[in-house]
Amino acid sequence: MGRIVTPARFAQAPANHAGCETDSDRERAALWARLRAEAEAAADDDPLLRSFVHIAVLSHDGLASALGGHLARKLGDWYIPAERLADITAQAYADDPGIVVAAVADLTAIVTRDPAADGLLTPFLYFKGFHALQWHRVAHRLWTQGRRDLAHFLQSRVSEVFAVDIHPAVPIGRGVLIDHGTGVVIGETAVVGDDVSILQGVTLGGTGKEHGDRHPKVRDGVLLAAGAKVLGNIEVGRHAKVGAGSVVLKPVPPGATVAGVPARVVGWSTSGQAPAVEMDMSLPEPEYTI
Repeated sequence: MGRIVTPARFAQAPANHAGCETDSDRERAALWARLRAEAEAAADDDPLLRSFVHIAVLSHDGLASALGGHLARKLGDWYIPAERLADITAQAYADDPGIVVAAVADLTAIVTRDPAADGLLTPFLYFKGFHALQWHRVAHRLWTQGRRDLAHFLQSRVSEVFAVDIHPAVPIGRGVLIDHGTGVVIGETAVVGDDVSILQGVTLGGTGKEHGDRHPKVRDGVLLAAGAKVLGNIEVGRHAKVGAGSVVLKPVPPGATVAGVPARVVGWSTSGQAPAVEMDMSLPEPEYTI
């Protein structure tokens, strides 16, 4: 069946005292129960996957343990094997429990917004955008602790394995969906808010070789459609939408829909719901015909 990566730190973590359970604790417990139920069903449905599902989910007693172990096995190599990477994730989760809280929000975002996610188990096991984002959260924690060489190592491995390249300095909010993931690049001084959806091929980059604050700031609820390029130290305002293939060189007002090369405002959000949650990639009809 193979060795199961379950760091001792996870098993030794104390349970909450009665009456001290938070909303985040309850959300995590509910998600873990649902994930285990889906894993049990998958193991029963296909004997070939039984060992894999057992190692990835059913052998663990909580989400943090399962997530850390699964991420470690995805990224382990000759330089740092899976067992050591699992220790790194365990320590990061212990130092900052908010990483696991964010993972719960990210998984919830996937099943809410992505019709290809037929439950929690599929994105947890297979969606590389989710895996890349969770490794980034660990790398960002290491970066803020001054362990920058290790953070860069993880960034490099994530880029090699998942084709997602996020500088470990970048703060990323909760409830973020990186859909498909291939070709996503986010530069060092970028900022990504809560409830953002990022599709494949998106770049949050600079405009040259200048130093300092040089990358975009993406606010809450923004939708960045496939292939969108946002370049420079500009703001993409709350609940904005950037159309597929667009090149954004100027700030985007809150609630605006922009598209084109270079991008211009082609519409405004009127539903009251975040475009990242709506996941509507369509654009308003143009005012001209060719």
